[in-house]
This record gives sequence, structure tokens and C-alpha cells, in this order.
Amino acid sequence: MTPSSGRRRAAVIGTGAIVVGGHLPALRAHADRVELVAAVDVDPGRLDAFRAEAGEVVGFASTEAMLDAVRPDLVLIGTPPSLHREQTVAALKAGAWVLCEKPLCLSLAEYDEIAAAETASGAYASVIFQHRYGSGAVRARELIRSGELGAPLVAHCQTTWHRDAGYYSVPWRGRWDTEGGGPTMGHGIHQYDLLLHLLGEWEEVQAMAARLVHDTESEDVSTALVRFAGGALATVVNSVLSPDEVSRVRVDCAAATVEVTHLYGHRNADWVYTPAPHVARERVAAWREAGEDVPSSHTAQLGYVLDAWDAGVRPPGSGREARDTLEFAAALYKAAFTGRAVRAGEIGPGDSFYEVMHGGFGETWSGRGVGSA
Repeated sequence: MTPSSGRRRAAVIGTGAIVVGGHLPALRAHADRVELVAAVDVDPGRLDAFRAEAGEVVGFASTEAMLDAVRPDLVLIGTPPSLHREQTVAALKAGAWVLCEKPLCLSLAEYDEIAAAETASGAYASVIFQHRYGSGAVRARELIRSGELGAPLVAHCQTTWHRDAGYYSVPWRGRWDTEGGGPTMGHGIHQYDLLLHLLGEWEEVQAMAARLVHDTESEDVSTALVRFAGGALATVVNSVLSPDEVSRVRVDCAAATVEVTHLYGHRNADWVYTPAPHVARERVAAWREAGEDVPSSHTAQLGYVLDAWDAGVRPPGSGREARDTLEFAAALYKAAFTGRAVRAGEIGPGDSFYEVMHGGFGETWSGRGVGSA
């Protein structure tokens, strides 16, 4: 499996913008630990362009042909969401670890298929949630989880972006069967994954969703109220209707407010700590010491995956961590479509929202006046 040089052999599935702009730089940054040897794409022209950019990489037109011929150690997936489950399961069955773009799959039922493939193969599948891995996020989580900032009380999670009609002209976007949902699944998931990473288990969600502008099947905006196990209350907003684009997570704790504001990635300087009046300056100075400035990125997350492999442990962003974030998305949709609060753990086999994110409501949904919050 692993070559004599000690480097893992990697393959990419999909050679579009996210692989060129995210995965390829990450592989290059970790070139002492991992070697890109193969690429898969159904578009010959795009594949040729990628190979010219990437260097000595063998090209394939199908995932199956690549897995049979190359037997890679690691597979990085950057294809449209409806392909993720099938490609992830195939790679796991071939013994490869997987690092896949979000969403890892389109439903909790599909996720449990991936989990079964992990168990059978002994390999692992992680989902790209790169905002967890910047040094600023690592420091904030340490401070919140240790209690140094006091009990978390109130939080706000905001993904207010803008996408025009041209964006949705791509055939798979805005459709339940190919994207899994709207900005709740495809855009805001990065920010509320970070919120869950900071605050831990959630207990209850109430929500609204609507299609206000775009000619899509799924929503173009959603909002939620969330109660966390520790008692904190949070708001979550996911929008592709917002001209002033921003990504923001704010957590008000008893001793301080911690906030990160960015768009597609954060650095240490993007994290702001505002102490309560009773807090000594010396404590505040220590909060702001995040060490080396590591931006949130595919590069940072790939490093964590490779560290886990070297240690022989499950990588972050897989298993329960990945499922919890997908379950939150399903709960938000269920709360929006049914108009009632949804509790953690209630969506399982036999629940229509376990099989598809719209829970069977998608075909009849008008897109307006849905849900309660």
C-alpha cells in the first residue's frame, strides 16, 4: 500500500475548480507525506488540463478503472454531491481512506451506508469541513470547551452569501436529488459545522425555509433556532440572497464574546475576543495567543488526516462528527417542513427525513410560508 518512500499514494476524483483550487494545493503542501498519482474525470478535456497542471498523474475516465489499476491509499473526491456516496463507498471497499467535499452524502440513510463500508473495510471517510482546522478555530474551541470563557449562553451563525441565476444554471444545483438541498446543505453547512464544533451537542431545532428568488426545487434561505445540550441558545441563517456577503460565528459566554467574521476562510486575526467587564486584562491577552497562524483550508485539514493515519486512529471529520452535522441539516429541514421542533436523535430508519432531506415534501412544496421558528 504505502511506497518505500513513506509517502501515501493519492488519487483525485473530479478535476474541477474545487480540486484545482483546494485539493491540489493541499497535496503540494504535504508533498513530503503524500503523492498524487491518479485523477478521474468524465470530461477528457478537463482531465487533460488538470494533468498538465498537476504533473506526472495517470488519467482515468471512471472511478472503478482507477481503483482497479492504482489501488491508492487516499482518495480525494470533488464531484457533484449526488456522486459522493457511490464514489466514497467504492474507494472504501478498495481499502482507501477518503477525503470528500461537503456534503459527504445526501441523507442520513446514505451516510449509514458509508459507515457500514468503513466498518467492513477498516478505512475511513472524512468530509471537508476546513473551517475547523485553522489555528484560530482550534484555539477558540480549546477556550470554550475548557470553560475558560465561562458557560456558553447565546450564539449566532450566519452564512449570508449571494448567488445569481447563472450559478443555478448548472444542472445539478438547486435540485433535491443532485444537491440534497439549497444553502442549508451546500453553503451554510460549513459555518454551522464550525458552530457545532465549538459548542458540542445540540438538543432541539425549530426552523423556517423558503424559496424567495431563485427558480429552484430547494430553498434559497433558511433560518433556525437551536438549543444546545449545555443550555446555550443559537440562531442559524443560511442565505444565497444577500448582496453583502459574510460568514460569521459569534458565541457569547459568561466571561467573553468570541467572534469570527470572514467569507471563505479565516486566519488568527479574524477571531475577536471581547471580555466581560469583570475579566482581568492578563486573561484576555492569553486568549488571543493562538500560536502559528494556520489559515482554515484544505491544506490544514489534510494535515490532520495524515496525522491520524500515521497514528493509526480515526481521522477528524469522520464518523460521529460527520454524521452529527448531517443530522443537524436533516433536523433543520424536518423542522421547517413540518412546522414543529425536532430533537436530536429522532430521525432514523422509518422517518421520511432519514431517506431524503425534504422528507417527501419537496414535490409539493410551494417554497413560501413554510415552517415555524
